[in-house]
Amino acid sequence: MNVAYNVDCMEYMRTLPDKAFDLAVVDPPYGIGITKSGGLKKYNANSRKWDDSTPKEEYFQELFRVSKNQIIWGGNYFNLPPTRCFLVWDKKQPEAVSFASCEFAWTSFDQSAKTFYYSMLHDKDFRIHPTQKPVPLYSWIYRRYTKPGDKILDTHLGSGSSRIAAYDAGLDFVGCEIDLDYFNAQEKRFKEHTAQKNLFLQMEMLEGTE
Repeated sequence: MNVAYNVDCMEYMRTLPDKAFDLAVVDPPYGIGITKSGGLKKYNANSRKWDDSTPKEEYFQELFRVSKNQIIWGGNYFNLPPTRCFLVWDKKQPEAVSFASCEFAWTSFDQSAKTFYYSMLHDKDFRIHPTQKPVPLYSWIYRRYTKPGDKILDTHLGSGSSRIAAYDAGLDFVGCEIDLDYFNAQEKRFKEHTAQKNLFLQMEMLEGTE
């Protein structure tokens, strides 16, 4: 199962039983007004200021209710319990760049902190969202923090990178995206990715029969 819904994540989570998902990997708004950044305006599907405030406490209560474990990007912006297992995405960018050189994710895991090194310059031709994270970052997360058969939730799907990585990893996945423009953009991206991957699989099967 790999599906995305154009829906408010709060409405969706209220329909779920407790611990419906094995892992929630989410990237909610940090409340830093990223949509005002001139350098990122071209990635905004509309003018709605979705990053001007952080989620309310009710969001985190529901997230913890419906998932067994959580990885929350921007965890350093939210009032969350202490954790020793922060994840760090080192963007490998020059110090002179004004944007943050790394991002932090709070996790519910009782493990040591880890760092993932990856430059978004690799993905510069594939950006459809101002806070887009790379597919390899989510692939790295799934390799470390999931097992076969796990069910993944992303409440703020955005560009759909988490969904693509889950598809490649063979994990069940549900994503919510309230913004229709971003939802449509990630749907197109996901369909193109799966079509390309299926083509590669068909080619490999044909080569195997020769």
